Amino acid sequence: MALDVLIPDPPSLSGPQSRGAYEAIDNPVENPEDDYRREELATILASGAWEDAFDEWAAHTGMSEDNFAVVVEYNLVDDFDFYWDAETDEVGYRSPTLPQTARDQLDAEIVDDIELELDSLGRVVTEMLENDYLLRDDETFGFFADDVSENRYGSRDEEF
Repeated sequence: MALDVLIPDPPSLSGPQSRGAYEAIDNPVENPEDDYRREELATILASGAWEDAFDEWAAHTGMSEDNFAVVVEYNLVDDFDFYWDAETDEVGYRSPTLPQTARDQLDAEIVDDIELELDSLGRVVTEMLENDYLLRDDETFGFFADDVSENRYGSRDEEF
C-alpha cells in the first residue's frame, strides 16, 4: 500500500547528543567530539536524497494517511537525526518517538506502528545516502574527501 502525501521538508539534523548517546552497546568513546558531518548530510538530503528516499519509503510503507497526519502534527520528521559514524564508516540514524501526550491519546498498536514505520523510513534514508549519494571511488575508501584512508588500491594492471 503506497502512502500518498506531500513530502515533508528534510530534517534539520541538529542533534545535540554526544557520540556516546548513539552507541547501541556500552563502548568506550575515545573522542566524543568527533564530527558527525550533519551539515554535509543535511545539504545532501536537501539536494534530493530526502525526496528520493521518502518516495521509495512511501511506495512501500504500510503507514496510513491518518497515522502520517500524527507524524506531521507532532513534527516528528524534524526529530530524525542522521549522522556520520566514522568508526563504522556508515551513516547512522535515530528515528523519533512519539511524545507522551500522543501516546496517551493513541492506541498502543498505533503508536507501535508509527514508530516502526519511522524506523523503516530512517533505514531507507541511510541506505539511499550510502548507495546513491555518498559514493566511494575505485581508488580510495571513504565517503568524504578528508575522511579518505591513506590506502590506495590499484588495479591489477598497474605496476607497483
